[in-house]
Amino acid sequence: MSLLEQEDKATLLLVDDDEDFLGVLAIAMRKRGFTVTLAYSAESAFELAKNDPPEFAVVDLKMSGNSGLVLVRQLNDLQAGTKIVVLTGYASIATAIEAIKLGATHYLAKPVDADEIVAAFEKKSGNVEVELSSNPLTVNRLEWEHIQRVLSEHDGNISATARSLNMHRRTLQRKLGKKPSANPTIHD
Repeated sequence: MSLLEQEDKATLLLVDDDEDFLGVLAIAMRKRGFTVTLAYSAESAFELAKNDPPEFAVVDLKMSGNSGLVLVRQLNDLQAGTKIVVLTGYASIATAIEAIKLGATHYLAKPVDADEIVAAFEKKSGNVEVELSSNPLTVNRLEWEHIQRVLSEHDGNISATARSLNMHRRTLQRKLGKKPSANPTIHD
């Protein structure tokens, strides 16, 4: 039975610090049969979830305060059955791996629509038919992935990451503030 065929409305927690995006997504998800609760930070989302753990959650990765990864871990600890999709405009292999390790069901790069999110909730396994790219990652993308991996190894500490990369902290912050270069050859 798909989510859309259920008689009782499934509870969905949407978490993003972009209020406009969240409002539009909430309308779309309500139309798809969810009872939606909104939170604009990981901290407020966790407080809401402690009182009433959601069946589903959509969590933005990069927010002020705690990151979406912290919230994924908290939601998974609170109720292991919660299906969590992580959304990000700053996709990287390192954060995707961490999100899945921490309990996310799926990881999607923005822009994304409501149907893609519902499909991610319903996905039960990986796809062996996924198209494999024969093109290597760009140098900029490789740099971004390396920085994300080192940042993850240092639990998000910018200063420790900069020291490890032998890079000035401000240079690292500037690089982290930029979106990674698009690599159209990457397929999920």
